[in-house]
Amino acid sequence: MSSTVERASRVRFRRAMSLMVMTLVVPGSAQLVAGNRRVGLVALRIWLGMLGLLAVTLLAVVVDRGLLIWMGTSTGLLLVMRLVLTAAAIGWAALLVDAWRLGQPLTLGMSHRRAMVGVNGLMCFAVAGVLLFGAHLVQVQRDLLISLSGHGGDTSANDGRYNVLLMGGDSGAGRWGLRPDSMTVASIDEDTGRTVLIGLPRNLANFPFAKGSVMREQFPDGFDCDGCYLNGVSTWAQDNPELFPDSDNPGVDATVSAIEGITGLKINYWAMVNLAGFKGLVDAVGGVTLNVRSPIPVGGLGDDVTGYIEPGVRKLNGHDTLWYARAREGSDDYSRMARQKCVMNAMLEQVSPQSVVANFGDLAQASSEMISTNVPTSEFDTFVSLALKAREQKMSTLSLVPPMIATAHPDIKLVKRKVRQAIDKAEGKTVNAPQKPKRPDPSVVTGGSVGSLSEGYAANSADDLDGAC
Repeated sequence: MSSTVERASRVRFRRAMSLMVMTLVVPGSAQLVAGNRRVGLVALRIWLGMLGLLAVTLLAVVVDRGLLIWMGTSTGLLLVMRLVLTAAAIGWAALLVDAWRLGQPLTLGMSHRRAMVGVNGLMCFAVAGVLLFGAHLVQVQRDLLISLSGHGGDTSANDGRYNVLLMGGDSGAGRWGLRPDSMTVASIDEDTGRTVLIGLPRNLANFPFAKGSVMREQFPDGFDCDGCYLNGVSTWAQDNPELFPDSDNPGVDATVSAIEGITGLKINYWAMVNLAGFKGLVDAVGGVTLNVRSPIPVGGLGDDVTGYIEPGVRKLNGHDTLWYARAREGSDDYSRMARQKCVMNAMLEQVSPQSVVANFGDLAQASSEMISTNVPTSEFDTFVSLALKAREQKMSTLSLVPPMIATAHPDIKLVKRKVRQAIDKAEGKTVNAPQKPKRPDPSVVTGGSVGSLSEGYAANSADDLDGAC
């Protein structure tokens, strides 16, 4: 008699476990077999519909990778995905609990009852935990996009290229208006992502502003006031906000008009990078590998040098990468510009999708603290796609620095011609250049960069930035 009871108990236990496993594999199946069929049908249809949608989406992504990028940068779609994942977590966990109920745990022995509770709890935790974590990541991505998105309107490429002004400064939270410490225009081919980095020295003087701009009206003969340099344009505009009644960022808008007047390029968007926050970005992706050609001092900007980054191919953390890029002790501004371009190139090449996924939370937090921009959310997918394409392309550079350009009295016609030639060369067009520029001696290293002030620095003018670094 006892053996019959034990066999019946084992059968009931196996049935109860089967109902929970069925729900784990196919939500709603347990309810169809032993519970409320209407609930089971609704759950099963939702499950099959989600599987079908997932299959169609995966197929579409294989055909068009741009769809995946759009999905990851659409704040509206991300909100829907978060709500769906949250609802799925709650609904699936509820079905698992109901499957446990349908197994009639009170008819089982105490050991079987405890096993059912443990297994059901583990299943609920695993299913709900994974889905809720997915919802959390989606919300982090959405929050990042919202925090980064600017209020600039969509703009079209100019002559087939997007021109983005990248500015770096030691600005703290809420202080994006400080004068930029470095300025680089990234001119990006709208089809291939082929990028030319055009660096502008902060001590450039006597330059014109874009026609029709407020600054052109104030300085019709150029920025020729005493002690007026390119990095002072922002400060001047912030001191005279009444001249920019419709601007949220007078300093940035004035700087853009200066860059356009100097280069002849129409700037589509701008981005201000907080150099102090840059450390967190590098740490979030696990560091960056750079070729340190000579000892780079740590410190020296108003403080004592506290140490050196030793020569060699080294993987640097955020702190050391920042000092590699900004160290001035024992070097000049132009070698510093060259090192900054090497950091940009290394970040583009080395930050992989895998490292982004693995460190997504830290990366999102660092990015939101580091960047302020006027790029609208609707353009994020465009630039993410171009960034992925740029990884497969050589990056070219042109820096408007000595000996090519006299920063105190720049030849603007020469500047615009050099900019046009650099872009044409990157696009594979024939460039009428009378002579090939002298290539810096690779054995000469100044301030950590190949070259010298008199001969120029390799990374400041290169067809392949990777080779120059």
